[in-house]
This record gives sequence, C-alpha cells and structure tokens, in this order.
Amino acid sequence: MLTSNPVFLRLLPAALLAGCASVQPTSSMLSAYVVLGEQGSATARVLSSASECPAIELDGSVQPMRLRSPAATIAQRPTASSSTDSKPSAFPVLTCELPLPAGTRAASVAGQPLPLPRSEARRIVVIGDTGCRLKKADNAYQACNDPEQAPFGTVAAAAAAWGPDLVIHVGDYHYRENPCPDGNAGCAGSPWGYGWDTWREDFFRPAEPLLRAAPWVVARGNHETCVRGGQGWWRFLDPRPLAPGRDCNLAADDQLGDYSDPYAIPLAPDTQLLVVDTAATTWKGLKPGDTGYERYRDAYTKVAALAQRTPYNLLANHHPILGFGADLDKHGQRYLQLGDKGLQDSFGSINPLLLPANVQALLSGHVHLWQQVSFASPHPTQFVTGFSGTAEATVPLPDDPMAVQPAPGAVIGAFSSWVGGFGFMTMERTGPGSWRVEVHDRHGAVRNRCTLTDRQARCETAQIR
Repeated sequence: MLTSNPVFLRLLPAALLAGCASVQPTSSMLSAYVVLGEQGSATARVLSSASECPAIELDGSVQPMRLRSPAATIAQRPTASSSTDSKPSAFPVLTCELPLPAGTRAASVAGQPLPLPRSEARRIVVIGDTGCRLKKADNAYQACNDPEQAPFGTVAAAAAAWGPDLVIHVGDYHYRENPCPDGNAGCAGSPWGYGWDTWREDFFRPAEPLLRAAPWVVARGNHETCVRGGQGWWRFLDPRPLAPGRDCNLAADDQLGDYSDPYAIPLAPDTQLLVVDTAATTWKGLKPGDTGYERYRDAYTKVAALAQRTPYNLLANHHPILGFGADLDKHGQRYLQLGDKGLQDSFGSINPLLLPANVQALLSGHVHLWQQVSFASPHPTQFVTGFSGTAEATVPLPDDPMAVQPAPGAVIGAFSSWVGGFGFMTMERTGPGSWRVEVHDRHGAVRNRCTLTDRQARCETAQIR
C-alpha cells in the first residue's frame, strides 16, 4: 500500500500545463475521493460537471485524469419498482479516475488534497446502510429533511473527526428509490430514482467529510444491484475498471453486472481485508443450478485462496452470514431474520463451517442495527454495522439471544447489540490478530467497548440503551 502524507499543494501555473488536461475550477468538481481495490491498489476518483476531466497533481507532477464514465442519461430499464415509479437515470457528470502509483506521497485535484493509504491501516472506521429510505412498496418514507431522522451527515462528520486511516462501508449507499408523497414534509423535495441527483443527496454530499478523511473500501449491498442503484455503483464506487456490459444499463446484462470477484487488501504484514460482493444473494436461499448458487460457490473458492496469504483475515460483505435481526409479521408477531440463507447454502456446500479457518471476523450490514456475535462453535465473530443513517430496526431482539442459532451448527458464545441507535464502529489494531473495537453514536461518543482476539470478541455492554 502507499504511504500517506497529504499536504496542501497549489496547482502549477496554467502555462506549465500545455499538452495536459486543463485544471477545472473547484466549482465544477462535485466530489473527489480514493477507493482501494485488489492488493490495496488506490484509485483517485473525481466527479465533475465540466466538459473534460481535470488534471491531478502527484508529488508535484501534473497529469490528466482518465474518463471512466461520460455524462449520459440512461433509458428507463426494469427496476425493483413498478414502471410508473421508475424513470430514466440522468448522470450529467463525468466520472474521472487515475490509478495512483505505489509510493505516491501527495495527491491533489484543484487544490484539494486526496487521502492516501498508509503502509498499515491501524485505525479503521466501519459504517453501513447509510441512505435515506423512500420506498413506495414498503410505505417507508424516512424524513430525509430532518438530520435527526436521517443522520448520515452527522455520522460521517463524527467519523472523520476520529481520524481514520481507512473507511470500510459494508453496503447500501442508495435508498431514495421512489418519490416522496405529496404533503409529506419530512421528505418533500427529495430527489428520487437512480440518477446523479439522488446519489449526490443520499451519499456524496453527506459523506464528503469522511471521503476527504481517508481512502475507502466499498462493499456492495443489495441496494446496488442492477435493478436498483447498480448504475451508480459501477460509475462511482466499484474499484475495478468499468467494462462493457457491467454497467447495469441493460437488463439483458444483469447476470454480468450483478456479480464480481472477491479481492484482498493488505492491512498489515499478517492481516488482510477480504472484500466480497454478495449483493444479489437472497434470504430465501439458493439451490444448485441457480446463478447465484454457482457464482457464490466460485466466490467462496476464491476467498479461500486469498485467505491463505495471511494468518489473519477480516471479511467485508453486505449480508451477515452469522448475524440476525427481528421484525414483525402481518399479525404483529415477532420473527427472527437469521443469517443469509443464500450464502449459507452456497458457501456451506463447500465448507459446512461457512468460512475459512483463518477468517477471524465478518464485517456486514443489511440488518439496521449494531451487533457483535461470537461463537462457542468454530465460527468467526460477526459484526453488523447497518446503523449509519437508514431508518433503524426497532423490533427488540429476543430476551435470550444466546439461544438463537443464526446458521446451522453456530452456537453463540458472546453477544452484544444496539437496537434503535445511529452511529459508526471503529477498529484499532493492537497486535497480531488483536483489535480494540468501539461503538460510537452519531456524534462520536463511545457507547460500547469490545476486544477482538483471534476469532473471539467480548464487549463491556451486552445491550446498549
């Protein structure tokens, strides 16, 4: 990985830029950030309303950025909503990028310094499920105009102030899918659909202080599948090159656009982060012959090979394999939402214990709460961090969560949770296979402290209130 030393650098005079891309004024630069990909490779991204990509300054040398995706309006395609509640996706912005060479010491665009990865990531922020929910089918209209009810901007600012070396988002960035109903002041005027205006308000604007603070690792959630926010996912966030047919623009290409291979990011000489795209799995389960079943079996095989590189591995994906939540059925009776069955079916067909033995912890979201589950059986600890902005789960968990079995053969040995609170989680590396974990509220106050050693985690507070 690169060594970080961000400093404020002025751009060279325009006379020195002959033959290079012109430097765009800051007003046209809508967002600038760094995403990490395979083996920790860093890519600078800039979203711009200008007609061409800006220049980037790397260690005093100015060079043009490359166009990842042009401005375009994508014809309306089938989505998760009805055709009357869908519309074409307008992206009146350029997505520009440039891989950052190893050893880069400073990078800036239009005078804005970019955060560079450190040789070791010792301070990590983990967030998930950050967007503001507007979904007609669920009659779910979060008060996006109220920072108390939709607090991702507050969470992002507090997480940035903590001073992370790295940010991990475990998926579900985009939630404003359908229009706010007339007369609903809580979300009145909100953009909706899958275009840039919605991505900007749901993610890029509130995330700005955290995008400036550190490089990001982005896991993909079910809200970023092709029938939902997949077009923006591929344009803006995924760290890989944008290949034809992987952009979610045409429904005929969805089997290509809905899946991607796992990759590893070194965190320390003995530790790496495995990033797994599980966006298209299903809680209903998968069976042999299903596209997802075969693709996730393949993903497991690749994860197992990557995990062999280091003795300790964290794994980031969206759907918790070993966590659980609770909801109410149509009769008002509580039922449990156990670990994702699609992944249990596919991964479990190769390994009944679901994960390689040197995966020490899973970092996931999807369930809108914070949770820590460790096991007396040979399973890794599960952390769930789906509590960073989306309307929170409110149904209480069972009085005796230790009796829950989130996956076949998984016996809970330690458990902690926070239902109904917004915030972020931090991880500080304290030694080989050892982490200090803290749960922060939306303003950054610490609400729980935990330790993770090998595959076991223990927290001071069993239930945050």
